[in-house]
Amino acid sequence: MKIIFCRHHSICEPGILKSLTRLGHEVVEFMHDREPQDYDKDYLLRLAALLQQTPDAAAVLSVCFSPIIARASKPFGIPYISYTVDSPCSTLYSKTMEYPHNRLFLFDKLQLDKFGHRNPGNCFHTLLACDIEHFDNVTVSDADMKKYGTAVSFVGSLYSEKNSYDNISDKLPAYMRGYVEGLCSAQKNVYGYNFIEDAISDQWVSDFVSSVGFNPLPDDYEADLKGIIADTYLNCRCTELERKHTLDAVSRHFHVDLYTQSDSSMLPHVQNCGIADSERVMPKIFKCSKINLNMTLRSIKSGIPQRAFDIMGCGGFLMSNYQPELAEYFIPGEDLVLYDSVDDLIQKIDYYLSHEEERLQIAKNGYEKVKRYHTYDTRLTEILNTVISD
Repeated sequence: MKIIFCRHHSICEPGILKSLTRLGHEVVEFMHDREPQDYDKDYLLRLAALLQQTPDAAAVLSVCFSPIIARASKPFGIPYISYTVDSPCSTLYSKTMEYPHNRLFLFDKLQLDKFGHRNPGNCFHTLLACDIEHFDNVTVSDADMKKYGTAVSFVGSLYSEKNSYDNISDKLPAYMRGYVEGLCSAQKNVYGYNFIEDAISDQWVSDFVSSVGFNPLPDDYEADLKGIIADTYLNCRCTELERKHTLDAVSRHFHVDLYTQSDSSMLPHVQNCGIADSERVMPKIFKCSKINLNMTLRSIKSGIPQRAFDIMGCGGFLMSNYQPELAEYFIPGEDLVLYDSVDDLIQKIDYYLSHEEERLQIAKNGYEKVKRYHTYDTRLTEILNTVISD
């Protein structure tokens, strides 16, 4: 099968590209920056020209949904496969996602519930995957073990630098800021159910828009202001509060290495080790750490984040907040360990640090399950078989 792969610097793309080639598909790479991503005329014309020159292409593929790719491919009637790896994915609000030639694969079941009705029959739930072939080739030396070996590690942002709410909070009245802080403080202690969007009223959204001058939507986007505000601002703020609180609490009991570009000066007991290269360094951290934490971005309502697959795919021991789909596709206590509160997390870290054989067996089980069911080879075969069967 010949596939036009529209690339835009996603960290998932190298693994996908290698997998498509390994599966015997012919891949035509198309990589051009687009600005803006919805209406870049030069991008549109370049992609349309490539489609015209490649009449035997069976599909166009991209990581996450791109309205401009949907527009360019529509006149050719060629299936446009978007493999969404982000939540929120703001482009799913575009009305172009309703085009009948689109095939949208969403990794979060609640994300599918939210958007699937807008293109019925062409939206599917599909888990993320792992470039386990790459991770298997990353070896760990004694020097690596000395450098990256630790009791507890977390690789990821604290969301202080990604939190758009901080940029607009001073425009909100005090009572609205107080409501946000109270709502996020309550949500950060609840796992497996996100109530933030349900807890803000239409009037609150109207007051928010009036206060900050919020008007993010092009004319051809669905006007779901409540959902966009909840995901763009409030869930990011909740994620920031949760990660800082969790790491502070854990670091008062155990040594914690944090790999991030975020400011961690408010976490005096955490060792900030800087940014970890995702190709070479991150796998070594996962392999060398006794316990690898996952704290899921709050806008991922039910799905399994990439970090969880990567930790297990490296043979690392995963300890994660409860996510409905983690408990559905993996066995807690056998493939990974889930926690449902900070106190529960601290108790389980203490237990598994002192039960090495049990910890290593769980890490091995998680690795074997990812290798069997959740590689890019497996996932892309599922996706392409779905498209072909249509």
